[in-house]
Amino acid sequence: MTHKDKARTGAGTVHVAVLGSGFGALSTVRELRRRHPTLRITLVAPRAELHYLPGSIWIPSGLRRREDLIVPLDRFLKRLDVDFLKAEVNGLEDGGRRVRTSAGDVANDAVVIATGGRFLHTLPGIEYAIVPCEGIAAAERIRDRVQAMQEGTVAVGFAGNPQEPTAVRGGPMFEFLFGLDTQLRRERRRDRFELVFFNPSTEPGSRLGPSAVRHLLGEMQRRGIRTHLGHRITRFEPQQVVTEGGSFAADLVLFMPGMTGNAWFDATALPRSSGGLLQADAQCRVPGWSRTYVVGDSGSFPGPDWMPKQAHMADLQAAAAAENLLADLRGEPSHASFKVELACIVDGGDRGTLIWRTPERHLMLPSSRLLHWAKRGFERRYLQRYR
Repeated sequence: MTHKDKARTGAGTVHVAVLGSGFGALSTVRELRRRHPTLRITLVAPRAELHYLPGSIWIPSGLRRREDLIVPLDRFLKRLDVDFLKAEVNGLEDGGRRVRTSAGDVANDAVVIATGGRFLHTLPGIEYAIVPCEGIAAAERIRDRVQAMQEGTVAVGFAGNPQEPTAVRGGPMFEFLFGLDTQLRRERRRDRFELVFFNPSTEPGSRLGPSAVRHLLGEMQRRGIRTHLGHRITRFEPQQVVTEGGSFAADLVLFMPGMTGNAWFDATALPRSSGGLLQADAQCRVPGWSRTYVVGDSGSFPGPDWMPKQAHMADLQAAAAAENLLADLRGEPSHASFKVELACIVDGGDRGTLIWRTPERHLMLPSSRLLHWAKRGFERRYLQRYR
């Protein structure tokens, strides 16, 4: 008997609302259903699709297409007996027990916020840059612009949120940079392009660890990629990047700004970090809000300043949130915390470098074709969960 059958027969059913359709939200749904086969779960999101953005690094080269990275969730939701409400979240009231949406209110016994983050568009002239991780359409714009260029300078860079050290997503920018170099060499036109990497830090990607920074900068030097480091970015102009340490010409700019919280947070009394994310404790609970949890990019969690904003970290937080949520509903102690772990393969289009970091250990495996294929294999296995 499904939870819907129970509702029709009048049996009481505990109801959990999960907000979002990204990695954190879907991992939370899987973890809740694995632990509680009859729990009523409603997923609230603008679309019943998973957009696998880590694979967007391969769109400019043609290795991936839009249809490869968008997974309809209908079968997944049916298989796990999950209700879906197509709506935008507008707010949270009654101490978390009522979600305001564009399709009406959703009453709940517990709620998990996993609506992701929002990139800061505060730099003057940022409209002249493409922000790759804003979606598949952005990667397609990069593909089309590069295909149309006969020659020129492509600048690739990222920055953070000064008020939130962990709210940065720099890893994909190294991948777009190295992937573009590989693509242009394969197309036999690399000699007509200059690639420039820029960052306000002299050690870009420091959250990956010192050895990784040395490797990445060495890889840029080996590939003939110019760097402009250690200067705060002040603005973008048409065909120019301006920093406190000078400006340089750029026909195409790929830039990843720092992250902050969703706009809808402003319509709530949810506690915020100085960087605009939702405050969270080590158990993924929002302080002061009963049975209200946050996972993934939406939250500001305790931990080291290198703690990543990535799918793997969201998966770990989802498992802790699901365990604690169910314990709280049973009136039992909820002490589960998540492991802080950075795990990624920085891919260059045909080769990849494995970087793994925990509070106790740090490992980096040199670039190899095997790791490129390992990243592609992981993508295939991950998406099979939802297809």
